[in-house]
Amino acid sequence: MPATYDTIIVGLGGMGSAAAYHLAGRGRRVLGLEQYDPAHDRGSSHGRSRIIRQAYAEDPSYVPLLLRAYELWERLERETGRDLMTLTGGLMIGAPESDLVSGSLRSAREHDLPYEMLDAREIQHRFPSLNPRPNTVALFEKRVGFVRPEESVRAHLDRAEELGAELRFGEKVLSWEASEEKVRVETTAGSYESGRLVFSPGSWAPGLLEDLGIPFEVERQVMYWFEPERDPELFSAKRFPVFIWEPEDGRIFYGVPDRPDAVKAAFHHGGEKVQNPDTLDRDVRAEEVGLIRGYLREYVPALDGKLLEARACMYTNTPDLHFVIGGHPHYPQVVLACGFSGHGYKFCGVVGEVLADLITEGATSHPVDLFSPTRLSASRDGACS
Repeated sequence: MPATYDTIIVGLGGMGSAAAYHLAGRGRRVLGLEQYDPAHDRGSSHGRSRIIRQAYAEDPSYVPLLLRAYELWERLERETGRDLMTLTGGLMIGAPESDLVSGSLRSAREHDLPYEMLDAREIQHRFPSLNPRPNTVALFEKRVGFVRPEESVRAHLDRAEELGAELRFGEKVLSWEASEEKVRVETTAGSYESGRLVFSPGSWAPGLLEDLGIPFEVERQVMYWFEPERDPELFSAKRFPVFIWEPEDGRIFYGVPDRPDAVKAAFHHGGEKVQNPDTLDRDVRAEEVGLIRGYLREYVPALDGKLLEARACMYTNTPDLHFVIGGHPHYPQVVLACGFSGHGYKFCGVVGEVLADLITEGATSHPVDLFSPTRLSASRDGACS
C-alpha cells in the first residue's frame, strides 16, 4: 500500500523548499521528493548569490510580489538566525532607452519606489571602478542586493522539517498520474499517494510536464568569480553595488560582490541550449572565460584579474520569459511552479506562499495572473509519465 500524504512536492530546490516550509507551517502532511542531496549544485539554486531588486525591468506587476519576498526573507532570517540576504545598493545600467533602464524606471514610477537616476559622469564619480560610455545612464536603488541560495534552501528545508514535513533525498521521480480522488507518484525508491501535488522541478520540467505542451527551453549559464586586478577595497559589498548592465550590443551581464576576495560576474541569457539536464556540460571552456573577460575589460577594467572560480548552472525559459505558476490545466489537484527564466530565485519565499495558498485555499490574493500556465499550454488529455 503506497504511503499517503496531504501534499507531495516534487523538487526541493529554491521553490520546492519554500513550498514545503509554508505548507508544513499550515499543518499539511507534506512529503518532499528530491533526486539529489539538499541544497545541491546540479540545477539552478546554487552559486553563492542571486540578485534581489525592486524596480523590476521585466514588468511592474512583479513589484508587489517582490515587496512581499523581502518581508519573507527577513522573516526567515529571524526564524533561523541565518544571514540570507545582503543589501548593497544596485545599478541598472544602459542607454536611457534600453529595456533594462526604461523598464526599471517604469516599475519604480508605477509603484512609487525610491530611486536615483545617474548620468555617466555621476556613475563614474560615485563608483570609480565602472567605466560607462558618455551616453550611459543608471537607475540606482538602495534596496538591491543578493540572497544566498544554498543557505536559504537549507533554511527552508530545516524549518519545513521542524514543522513536520517529511523530506526524502536521492529519490528521482519516474512517473506520476492523477485521478479525481488522488495523485500517485512513482520514484526510484517507491510509490506515494496524496490529495494534492506540487511540481517545482526546475530544469527537469520539460520531461516531467511534457503533457502541458509548453515549449520550455533549458539554457546553460556559467557563473565566474574574478579577483580584482587592483583596488580590491573598491569591490567589497560595503562599497561596490550589485550591477546589471545592458551595453549597446544588448548582451546583458551583471556583477555581485558576494565574496570578500572576488566579484561574481555572468551573462544573463545567451547560453547554449541543454537537451538533457542530467548531462549538463559543467566544464568551463577558455573561450567562455575570454568572452566575459572582454566585457569586464571594457566596462569594469579592474575586475579583469585572476579567475578564482567558474560554475555552470541552468535557466529554464518560457517563450515570454515570465514564470509558470498555477493549477495544471487538466488536473485541479496539481499545482505548478516552473519556467522561472533566470530571474526567479529572489521570489522563492513568496512563490512558496502562493503555492501554499493554491493548495490549501484553491486561490491566492497575490497577483499571479501573468503566470497562468494556460497562456502557454497546448496540453493533451491523459495521464503523465
